[in-house]
Parts: sequence; C-alpha cells; structure tokens
Amino acid sequence: MGSEHYFSASPASPEHLRRIRVTLAGRDVEVTTAGGVFSPDHVDGGTAVLFSNTPPPPPGGHLLDLGCGWGPIALSLALDAPRATVWAVDVNERALDLVRRNAAELGLDNVNAVLPQDVPDDIAFRTIRSNPPIRVGKNVLHDMLETWIPRLAERSDAWLVVQRNLGSDSLQRWLAASLDRDYTVSRAATGRGFRVLKVRRHGSPPTGAIELPSGEGDLA
Repeated sequence: MGSEHYFSASPASPEHLRRIRVTLAGRDVEVTTAGGVFSPDHVDGGTAVLFSNTPPPPPGGHLLDLGCGWGPIALSLALDAPRATVWAVDVNERALDLVRRNAAELGLDNVNAVLPQDVPDDIAFRTIRSNPPIRVGKNVLHDMLETWIPRLAERSDAWLVVQRNLGSDSLQRWLAASLDRDYTVSRAATGRGFRVLKVRRHGSPPTGAIELPSGEGDLA
C-alpha cells in the first residue's frame, strides 16, 4: 500500500477483492476481503489470540467491535450472539463495505457497520472487543479509547489485544492511570507475542470480572 495505511478513510489502492476461508465462532466460512484493509489474507495472529482468550459474548444488548477491518471480530460476535446488536466501527469505508457484504452473505442481520460518528450517543455496550490500530499513533489511539471505553455498560468488560513489542504494557499502565475508580485494568492472557488486556467497568456495588473457563489464559 506504500504510504497508505489500513486506517485511511478512503483507500486509494486497488480494491482487489478476494475470497478466503476462515474459522469464525467455531464455523468454517468464506468471506470477502480486499486490499487497503487490515490483514486481508487471513485472520491475523492478534485477533486469533483474542478469540482464544475471551469468554462468549453477552447474548443480548449492544456489542462493539472497535476498528473492525473486514469484520472477523464483529462477524464472530454476531454468530455467537444472534439476538445481540453488533456495531462494527471503523474509519475505513472499504472495510465497512466488506463487513456489510460478509454479514449479508452469512445471513447476519444483527450487524451495523458504521463510521464512529454514526453510533447513537445513548448506546452503552455490553462488551467491547478490539484489535486496536496501534500504528495510528499514541495520541489517536488514546483519544479513541477515551471515547469508547466509557461507553461500556456497568458490569461489562472490554477486551483488547495488543502486540507486546508495540507497547501493550505501556498501554495497560496508561489505561489504569487514565480511567477512574469505576474501572479495573488487568492482563488476561499472553501468547504468541500478544497480550490480551481486560478493562472491567464495575457497577454499584462493584462486581468481579467475567472469568475465563478453567485452564484458559496463557498460551504456550
């Protein structure tokens, strides 16, 4: 893509649509991807680690995939929670078009692929799942997380996967220092060069985080 990045609003590179087979929510499916989006040839390693180290999504309510790309996280959430409303959010218009195409082909009518400003302000999310675009730079990333994490519903979790050598530990420290006392930040898992960070928004009274099934957490 040269100087163009997958977080460009309107990629200028050729679309080059392609069909790939992937496993989402335990099902082998075929999806459409394209040039100018993140990881167009496969489910990237960070997203795979996130899938392996998060609990099933809540069965209802509003769920958020922040920085959705062509949609592996959003589509998995929609497959796992068909009664929930999944919001796939990205600034890349090509990525959003791919999510809409893939959701339609998979028969998923519970996915809204939209620009950030098109999510209604009064929606609170039962979970946020994200492989955030670290390469947008620290200031943009921090602004993005400061915007969306406070939109977690009470007693809900955000799960973020971040490559270890791209600042996962410093991001964890920043989150812990920046969020108020209603939140706790922890490292849920480490594997394959990635860390899964969990942000819990407590209720009144505070509650514990959703626990992973026994034996899950760290990868060999």
